[in-house]
Amino acid sequence: MNQNIIFTNVSGHPDLEKPIPASKNIPSWYSDLNSYIGNKKMPTIDGTNPSTIKKCMPVFDLMVAGYLIKSPTDVFVSSINGEPYYQWPTLEVISFHPIEQAPNHPDQNGVTYPKWINNWSIKTPKGYSTLFIQPVHRESVFKILPGLVDTDTYHAPVNFPFVLNDPNFEGLIPKGTPIAQVIPIKRENWAMQFGEEKERSEQLRVAQRLNTAFFDRYKTMFRQVKVYK
Repeated sequence: MNQNIIFTNVSGHPDLEKPIPASKNIPSWYSDLNSYIGNKKMPTIDGTNPSTIKKCMPVFDLMVAGYLIKSPTDVFVSSINGEPYYQWPTLEVISFHPIEQAPNHPDQNGVTYPKWINNWSIKTPKGYSTLFIQPVHRESVFKILPGLVDTDTYHAPVNFPFVLNDPNFEGLIPKGTPIAQVIPIKRENWAMQFGEEKERSEQLRVAQRLNTAFFDRYKTMFRQVKVYK
């Protein structure tokens, strides 16, 4: 049975860019890449697998996990007095946090933190939170500061502070640019343990099974399909 994640437009603008499943926005660097080095599906002389990152299912599964919220307008970044200056045409899309609110954050770049104003509220089923991260494996001139919100109880829009990867960047961030990846996760309590002989034996069986095939071993033997519609 599918769980439902509900996105609600709170802006009053009927033509606001809608969130989309992340699987609907595969970056071109990935889709254009051959699955195998030299475009040849054959073992190398020493018997190793010549696959590229395109065949790495953990990379793919994270890239297409959840949903993408997109910029509702163009944003143009220029520079005034050595600091980034942001302009947008209509709907307000950016506000700011003083650097003093997170002066020692590892991603801070010496200037005020801009923040994407998100006009979509999110509601998840009871027991589910939402992880907000920078859209992964996608080229971007900025990076949001990730966060985790209990969206089964908190339904107000979550905004996204960010930093420019290059504080001297000047140029256009086009309307429709993915600004946040939204991944619903189930809340559970966890306790850390360390494996012993049983776990070592299980790991050995996994390795032995992997060694029976050349191609798509994790995908065909162990991967579980995840669905986000």
